[in-house]
Amino acid sequence: MKIFTIPGGSLYTNCYMVWQEEGNKCILIDPGFDAEQILEQVRSRGKEVEAVLLTHGHFDHVGGVKDIAAETGCKVYIHKADLALPNRLTLGTVPCTHHYEDGDTLVLAGLTLKVLHTPGHTPGGVCLLCENAMFSGDTLFAGTCGRTDLPGSDHRKMWDSLARLAALEEDYLVLPGHGESSTLSVEKRSNPYLQVRQ
Repeated sequence: MKIFTIPGGSLYTNCYMVWQEEGNKCILIDPGFDAEQILEQVRSRGKEVEAVLLTHGHFDHVGGVKDIAAETGCKVYIHKADLALPNRLTLGTVPCTHHYEDGDTLVLAGLTLKVLHTPGHTPGGVCLLCENAMFSGDTLFAGTCGRTDLPGSDHRKMWDSLARLAALEEDYLVLPGHGESSTLSVEKRSNPYLQVRQ
């Protein structure tokens, strides 16, 4: 599995391009900003977008989806609970073709991904597990966690979601929606929001 991080947008969102080296397809996780900037990285690697996977529905994670889907015809996945987010947080209807639920397994672009529903930052927030990587969206960051003071956020559900992540036995590479990457073992040792959940 290959992972390339494409940061951008006003809130410096991490969009992730993920693919199997031998394949010609890729997936995009949280393409939240200029579609052309993201698609140029895809084309430069000789890949085609099979699907967009969204960790949640906030505008800084979904901003490029409409144009990417229009140009590529790709599938777009989101947890259905985030379709009810206020328009001011999504800046319009989130275009999607598929919904996923907790425990779903997706096979896309030669990759197998497992969906963990981790509400708190948003009602439909998810983390996506793929091989040794966890795409944690705005649930878990290096050293902190997502905010819970926005419409649709829920402090108690965030605690439950963090407890679920703290209980995972595998040491995943944590790839968050913003900021630097980390590992789950490091976060269990040093992240105050994850430590108290163990």
